[in-house]
Amino acid sequence: MMEPTQQTTVLSWSGGKDAAFSLHELGVDGVAELLTTVSENGRSSMHGVRRELYEAQAESVSLPIRFVELPEDCSNEEYESHMAAAMVEYESDGIEHVAFADLFLEDVRAYREERLAETAIDGCWPLWGRDTTEQVRVFLDAGFRATVVAVEGSQLDASFAGREFDEAFLADLPASVDPCGENGEFHTFVWDGPAFDSPVSFEAGKTVTCEVGDGEFHYCDLR
Repeated sequence: MMEPTQQTTVLSWSGGKDAAFSLHELGVDGVAELLTTVSENGRSSMHGVRRELYEAQAESVSLPIRFVELPEDCSNEEYESHMAAAMVEYESDGIEHVAFADLFLEDVRAYREERLAETAIDGCWPLWGRDTTEQVRVFLDAGFRATVVAVEGSQLDASFAGREFDEAFLADLPASVDPCGENGEFHTFVWDGPAFDSPVSFEAGKTVTCEVGDGEFHYCDLR
């Protein structure tokens, strides 16, 4: 697979720490655009982050961002249809790579590769295979700042939502929780770091609990 270049690489953007560190690894000059999904309510369906905060991140890192808008209660078939349409547009624009921030979930990577196999676009995994304990230290040492915006209720209680992702947060994690939250235990919003021209301004609102599938998530509302 050819190496990604400025003209040919899009970064799948969650707004969280692994996506932000992937941008750090690729370099802002190595990415043409950020790509993310939002529901019709203007929020990320997984992280609960508002569209305008993603726009503020993109402005701070001086990159365009493309939003794929999904219907409420989006089915997997609908998700795949909307993403396939985006890939068709990217192919016509000459995009050759989509970079993902996955660390070790083989099934997730296989799914992404399967979907991309229907296109002329290749996947790129700048963080793949890294030890997650070491990765969080590198992330913090690099000067990134992030807030925990969502936690999975069976793994962490609501008090973890809204906390800064820092050494104190890591020290309080149960041993069963991956320090990068790679198994979906928690999600973050990065608001400052090496690639940011200035910190993203926001206010942390109340934490709400929502049923997601067969479980529940605790979300801290950032405004």
